[in-house]
Amino acid sequence: MTDLFADVNGINICYEKRGEGDPVLLVHGFGDRKEHWRAQFGELSEHFQVIRFDNRGAGKSDRADGVYSMELFADDIKCLLDYLKIKKTHIIGHSLGGMIVQNVCLKYPKRINKIILINTIAGIVPPGALPDQGIEWYINKAIKDNESLQKDPLNLFIERAKKSYSREFWKQMKENPKKRFHNIWSVEDLVEEKTAYGPTERDYYHLGEALKTHNTYERLHEIKNEVLIIAADKDKTIPLVIAKRIHEKLPNSKFIVIENAGHQSILEYPHKINQHIIKFLKT
Repeated sequence: MTDLFADVNGINICYEKRGEGDPVLLVHGFGDRKEHWRAQFGELSEHFQVIRFDNRGAGKSDRADGVYSMELFADDIKCLLDYLKIKKTHIIGHSLGGMIVQNVCLKYPKRINKIILINTIAGIVPPGALPDQGIEWYINKAIKDNESLQKDPLNLFIERAKKSYSREFWKQMKENPKKRFHNIWSVEDLVEEKTAYGPTERDYYHLGEALKTHNTYERLHEIKNEVLIIAADKDKTIPLVIAKRIHEKLPNSKFIVIENAGHQSILEYPHKINQHIIKFLKT
């Protein structure tokens, strides 16, 4: 498909749109691009009008200067919906995308229909999560890993993927980087995603600024929308207990666990997750 660009909120946002019916907006995670939804975009577009886009500072969207925040990301999405003349949309976020989705729903509740949060968290600080220095350590590590990725992309990607996938699935990835999992993607595709139009050092710093502004724990009860929370039982990045805490605080949520899946469950078990998404949005 051809990349499209929307001039919104002072920047150009790169997006793709496919399908007809109720709109569904896909919000990607930390260090990813819109292509990270490769296993959802096609299947969901058979049922809905699906929009995926590169966040500010990611992919082919503008990497504007200034201080990034969850509120700024939320404003970008509201302006993108205005540009596309979408009054109300279902919205799905994975990891960092799920954090952004929470902030969109709190700031612009009338623009959101049903919500799906996948392997995400309600706050960095507090309770019991990383303080600012922890976020800075995380960002600095991401920058260092990214520098190494440029030198030896395939091997470093596979090594880093160990913590993002279940052990058995990761073994398959390591054994054959050319294998097309679910006939949709290969390890080589994911390496290309990370290296072409991937995040720069400045982009990571901007993401760190935004992470410091994320804390919705005490406001989750304000979200009255129907919410589907999808968690993975082998997620080493965001443990199951964190997803359960979000479920407990949301007044109208359902909770589903994908078994034998890691943080990147949207790639490990796409058809299973897609069916959960379709059923929830159509019910």
